[in-house]
Amino acid sequence: MPARLFNGYSRGVTHIRPRAAALAALILLSACAKPAPQQQVEPSPLDAHRVALPAADPIPSNADGKAVWSNDGGTARFGAPGGEPLLTLACDKGRLVVTRPIVAELGAGALFAIEGPRRIVRIPVDATAIPGQRGYVWQGSMDGTDDNTDVFTGPFTGTLPGGGLIKVSTGEAARDVVHRCHAAKRG
Repeated sequence: MPARLFNGYSRGVTHIRPRAAALAALILLSACAKPAPQQQVEPSPLDAHRVALPAADPIPSNADGKAVWSNDGGTARFGAPGGEPLLTLACDKGRLVVTRPIVAELGAGALFAIEGPRRIVRIPVDATAIPGQRGYVWQGSMDGTDDNTDVFTGPFTGTLPGGGLIKVSTGEAARDVVHRCHAAKRG
């Protein structure tokens, strides 16, 4: 007859308990494992077709270093003399209006990231129709009293999705528009 242990359990049964406990622990641990990741499918309309956009001409970043600021009737224009502007700043009813005249799709919106020597500013811009021009260009505005408008008073770089990088030098015309906008809003 097998030797009896505490509470009437036999020695053979007590050796089964640790094995059963280990087996139960393994079953519980396997139940805690993460399920395998499933492939994410991008939702799209049933009749949608992907179409490649036509390749655009490269966008000049600063017109080969010839771009400068000029004043055009209260609007500061950055570009090569005699050419189309690469960037314009204007003050309209106390708001600093920033325009990057490159092609934008109808209904598009983006953030125009401006990196100056002391700060980075992100300006919400939208595809905007400009009177007298065909198509849409990127345009946004900032409150004239916003301290972030000072980023335009010195040299900066700007990036815009689909618009590339623009390197802008400092200029008196840009400083004048920013200061005029500060004064118009506060006055």
